[in-house]
Amino acid sequence: MVVSVRSWVANEGGKHLVLMLWLGANTWLFLKTFLLYSTGQQYHYLYKMLGLGLCISRASASVLNLNCSLVLLPMCRSLLTFVRGTHMVSSRETRRLLDKSKTFHVACGVSICIFSVVHVSAHLANVVNFSVSYSEDFPALNLARYRGEDPKLIILTTIPGVTGVLLVLILFLMFTSSSYCVRLSNYEIFWYTHNLFIVFYIILMVHMVGGALKYQTNLQGHPPGCLRANQSSTEQQGEELEAGEDEERRCGEEAHFQPHYPQTWLWVSGPLCLYCAERFYRYIRSSDPVTIVTVIRHPCDVIELRMLKKHFKARPGQYIVLNCPGVSSFENHPFTLTTCPTENKETFGVHLRVVGDWTERFTQLLLPEPRIDLEILPMVQQRRYPKLYVDGPFGSPSEEVFNYDVSVCVAGGIGVTPFACVLHALLDGWTGFRLQRLYFVWVCRELKSFYWFAELLCALHHKLWQENRPDYFNLKLYVSQTDNLQSMSEEKYRPLTSRLLVGRPRWNLMFDEIGKTNKHKRVGVFCCGPKGISKTLHRLCNSARSSGTTFEFNKESFS
Repeated sequence: MVVSVRSWVANEGGKHLVLMLWLGANTWLFLKTFLLYSTGQQYHYLYKMLGLGLCISRASASVLNLNCSLVLLPMCRSLLTFVRGTHMVSSRETRRLLDKSKTFHVACGVSICIFSVVHVSAHLANVVNFSVSYSEDFPALNLARYRGEDPKLIILTTIPGVTGVLLVLILFLMFTSSSYCVRLSNYEIFWYTHNLFIVFYIILMVHMVGGALKYQTNLQGHPPGCLRANQSSTEQQGEELEAGEDEERRCGEEAHFQPHYPQTWLWVSGPLCLYCAERFYRYIRSSDPVTIVTVIRHPCDVIELRMLKKHFKARPGQYIVLNCPGVSSFENHPFTLTTCPTENKETFGVHLRVVGDWTERFTQLLLPEPRIDLEILPMVQQRRYPKLYVDGPFGSPSEEVFNYDVSVCVAGGIGVTPFACVLHALLDGWTGFRLQRLYFVWVCRELKSFYWFAELLCALHHKLWQENRPDYFNLKLYVSQTDNLQSMSEEKYRPLTSRLLVGRPRWNLMFDEIGKTNKHKRVGVFCCGPKGISKTLHRLCNSARSSGTTFEFNKESFS
């Protein structure tokens, strides 16, 4: 498949530019620090004692400082949502870069892990050199208390050593629990271990307090390499021959050393304060519980939840984070809004699939099993729902659906939720957007899954037909599981029956058809579903088209 340069630039150009700038900043910072410690006169004696371990440990520390500050910014969700929704970011390409915030967070996290290994390895060599190359001439420069001191003892009896061990343990737990298999099988482990970042940053601030590495302060009174009065005769003869018995090379005073002023907080304090302020704002915003209005059980273990909250406003495509203390006070789970508040309707809703421990326990609280052990007369009782807190809304790629002339929404199973809110907005008569045509493709394993939003699809279809705009909404439904397949026999679902196909979509032919219908246009492709579908669509969006149509790929992510 031939890649189109124009399509590749549209889909990959921005993020690769940011990647190159980020890699360039890391590389420049590493080389700058490495050269400073290898050639800087103030580090002459320290470099002579430790060698390359000094340069590598400090260079990797500079890269760690940079990434430990950057890794927090993509997690400021409210800030990113505010920036996306204001006129500060008028370019669609710039807003699409905000959708890669999670990818950037992961990249910074991986670089922290890699350079932590480099940093620890270099410092292990430094500890050995502190013990072996103990300096009798400059006692203040030593970290070891005597020549040949056990390196393990040095690590376990100094502040940088103890805090370094703790940082490595915390980072190991956070890194291993962040793997896809752990998040998929037990999200709670990922959630709790990832919150160790608070302890990580506190220890990181203390890590440099010990002052293990020192630099010389009196370069004028004691030029590095000058002849000292207390040198042995052999050393003095060697240096006298090299210096030509030049008296000007005599030291005016003894070398003075002092530890570096801790600089980590200079890198981290700004982003950390910003993140803490953002989390405090989110805590205040989500402190009042919502009112649960309706709970509906749908086929295929899907629950619809309708809620009400004062002053809650949201845009189609955004998502919220739910916290139910009855299940867990510390766990927060994101769900895409399927209905947004409007002028005529203040409620908003989500659809959640019962998969995993949290959703199972939450569903049991929402829809408890009826008790049959009470031998009393039947009586009407008001249903009591659990206390529920909502944080958000937050921005997502699906917000851009309305900012294209032509958009293609592809959903796989429960991945239809971001686009359900878009369809509700069209049904409610939203105005002021660019969208002129919408292609909607929904792929499900079971036929029953289409009942989640069957009435919504039919209502939108009838509305557009009454407005004489049948071409505005192009609907295609695919059911991939053919076992015991039945049709949607209800009369009210006839518009869906005629658009229901068995099997999987032939994506290449579909994109060719859309490209020919919309020649030389930019078409937004939005995908929320399995990785197989998203990879196929991503590849097709980057491929060349004879029609000259550019497909811009946008992907929702919930992993």
